[in-house]
Amino acid sequence: MTAALSAPAPVTPAPRQVRWVLRLHRPALYAWAVLVAGLAGALLWLWGPLTDAAAAAWQDYNATCARGRPCQYDQDAILRYKDVYRYTTNALLAIPFLAAAWAGAALTGREVETGTARLAWTQGVTPLRWLAARLTVPAVLVTAGTGLLGMLHQRAWSAGHGRIDTAKPWEDVLTFYAGGPLIAGLALAGLLIGALVGLLTGRSLVALCVSALSTAVLWIAVHMTLPHLWPVATSVSGRRGFPSYSGIKVEEGIVTSSGAHQPVSSCTADLSPGCRALNDQRGTVGFYIDYHPYSHRWPLQLVTTGVLVALAAVLAVLACLLVRRRTTGAPARRKTAGAAG
Repeated sequence: MTAALSAPAPVTPAPRQVRWVLRLHRPALYAWAVLVAGLAGALLWLWGPLTDAAAAAWQDYNATCARGRPCQYDQDAILRYKDVYRYTTNALLAIPFLAAAWAGAALTGREVETGTARLAWTQGVTPLRWLAARLTVPAVLVTAGTGLLGMLHQRAWSAGHGRIDTAKPWEDVLTFYAGGPLIAGLALAGLLIGALVGLLTGRSLVALCVSALSTAVLWIAVHMTLPHLWPVATSVSGRRGFPSYSGIKVEEGIVTSSGAHQPVSSCTADLSPGCRALNDQRGTVGFYIDYHPYSHRWPLQLVTTGVLVALAAVLAVLACLLVRRRTTGAPARRKTAGAAG
């Protein structure tokens, strides 16, 4: 083993490494293809026939039941639309966790745990090339597949918006994250988190659990940060009214006599005598709400996706530095140990 590390075999070409990664993880590749194809088919079904049938059912409902006439509408079409929308949305949102768990357990954790990685480094594959092949191939497949599904979800939602009375609003948390490029950014970041955790722990089961939990923490951080990544719109009202808005609420509070906006957590309207008295003490002349309207949907999606891609790049660099640190000088240390013996 010492001789193999000190005099490595000729470097294996990159295309051969890619083919080896695809062959090694063939079951995961097949599972991913089935998942993407199945969800894509369901979303296309939702986008076309299901939306049309549910929209027609709601037209019949509004034309009969809402006017006091005997109800004549296809309730099954409405329920079918809701079920397929819910199932496809939840399945799409689970992809970042699946990618992270798989990357931590199988992509890097198991190979470090079993020693397969070090064996590969003695067979003409340098550590950095080994890592690059394992990160690049899954990253391309996961990002492309999830991005396609995210755009199909957005189109399916748009087809029902304004036509189906029970359709989710754009600011619904699950709808917002599943529809667009943001879910692809989360999946890519989750994959890199899993790969790094697998290298750090070197134990597949531990890496699986830690990677999934780390992805959940990332999602919480993104959800808390996202509203502040784009300038907000502001709606203001006087003491007798309440600011009207539609979208993602970021902050609310009172407007003081100097015109300043002061965020408060209670009595953001004069809904009771106690609130009126408190707002008099505060010097309140009105109320405000900072929010993101529908026009901010795509800017928020794109900016947050860009942040996640940058984070994924940082995680990839950290993984490369970790592998380099663990492998640099290994031959020298082994030689020294052999000479001492």
